[in-house]
Amino acid sequence: MQARRFRTQPTEIELTQKANPLLERLRRNETLLRCFLLLTREDSPGQYLTPAAEWLLDNFYLIEEQIQLARKHLPRNYSRELPCSLEGPHAGLPRAYGVVAELLSKQDAEVDAETLSTFVAGAQRDSPLKLGELWAIPIMLRLCVIDTLQDVARRILAAREDRALAGEWIDRLQAMVEDSPSHCVVVVAEMAQSELHLSPAFVAEFTEQLARKSPLLHLARTWLEQNLLQRGESVEALCTLETQQQAANQMTVSHCIGSLRFLSTMDWEEFVETLSGVENFLRGDPGGVYRRMDFATRDRYRHVVETLA
Repeated sequence: MQARRFRTQPTEIELTQKANPLLERLRRNETLLRCFLLLTREDSPGQYLTPAAEWLLDNFYLIEEQIQLARKHLPRNYSRELPCSLEGPHAGLPRAYGVVAELLSKQDAEVDAETLSTFVAGAQRDSPLKLGELWAIPIMLRLCVIDTLQDVARRILAAREDRALAGEWIDRLQAMVEDSPSHCVVVVAEMAQSELHLSPAFVAEFTEQLARKSPLLHLARTWLEQNLLQRGESVEALCTLETQQQAANQMTVSHCIGSLRFLSTMDWEEFVETLSGVENFLRGDPGGVYRRMDFATRDRYRHVVETLA
């Protein structure tokens, strides 16, 4: 697996940065995830939890714990101490964050010790990471996983709103059929004029509920099919897409939860020593003295060498 190369030259962004953009991102993510928790716990008739939503709810205690750990280990000026990416989607953010974000995007947020070590080693071929950046990998991984969970939560909430809207239109159609069947076309006309966003979630929910209602409502199904046909789409294709999206969301959340658990089991001291270029050089000490030192002493040596360099 190849990783993007990251430049190491100091930038104006790095030198003048006053706030921690990662801390702001963490606050936004926490807010959205808490909104997800509140909304999905509401008692909404006709609503159901997708597998991904159930995964998030069942593991929310772990997510909140990781958010608190991220805040604890991410002081306000932390980003100013790390070199930033100069270009690409993560420009202005610590390049250690960019390395981890790229890995998660390639792995669908599924990370283990071997994958992480191999990818970071590849990212260092042209631009070795500083010791501080290697030590920052755990917090960056935690932040990136929380970012990913926030993205999934946003998709789940958007789909939930679309399904709720579909249910509202079905209720209006059903009420019209019971009150005045001949006027059902009036509600269909209102749907046509409302410029509905016919998302996969809306179409899947609308057609599923429609199939359980009176045959008199099939007029609405005909309108939906014709509307989608004009856009080069079909009911069947969008329903399949919604099923696939739910499965993809569930897989991503599962991977994220596994990666968060991995964070607490990884030997980060071994990770840093294995990937540190300074460490590999010092271990070549002909007398073998360096290798017999304890970890704290070796770490002190590494920092002094990096400072001198």
